[in-house]
Amino acid sequence: MNASVIKVVVVSGSLRAPSRTHGLLQALVEKLQARLPNLDVHWVRIAELADVLSGSLERDSASAALQPHLQAIEQADLLLVGSPVYRASYTGLFKHLFDLVDHQSLKGVPVVLAATGGSERHALMIDHQLRPLFAFFQAHTLPYGLYASVEAFDQHRLVEPAQFERIERVLDTVSAFFQIPVASAA
Repeated sequence: MNASVIKVVVVSGSLRAPSRTHGLLQALVEKLQARLPNLDVHWVRIAELADVLSGSLERDSASAALQPHLQAIEQADLLLVGSPVYRASYTGLFKHLFDLVDHQSLKGVPVVLAATGGSERHALMIDHQLRPLFAFFQAHTLPYGLYASVEAFDQHRLVEPAQFERIERVLDTVSAFFQIPVASAA
């Protein structure tokens, strides 16, 4: 890893654009950029890649449009991943994307897990679905996940103050992982 630049890949698993999932991840990225100015941020938006993703059945035959995103995930220093909760899990295309990722590439990579849903009842999806998925890759899922329900948003923009406090706690763990002193975020 280049000491001066952290390669961050943000995977928004929503099938819609705009979406609350993207809004949650956008707020996380903005706060992260305020703390760590030397980031190279690459977005992977399932809503924009749905056609090429669904047509890519194996890594070797994956669409040329999908390859840069797969390579970015495999070379990431930090992953920020989020999905809306669909039937108690992440979206199918979110899973399919990670089915195409090399299973050795994420060993030890820190991952921030996030999800959005209709009510707080779905918050356990982070621990019951996302965490096991990234355990398969031997990634390092950070201890705090982010979950936001409909009430935390105005349209697709995160507005709930408690969510911003949770984001700061998550970013404290990111800073600790990269051994960056925690500075109070403005």
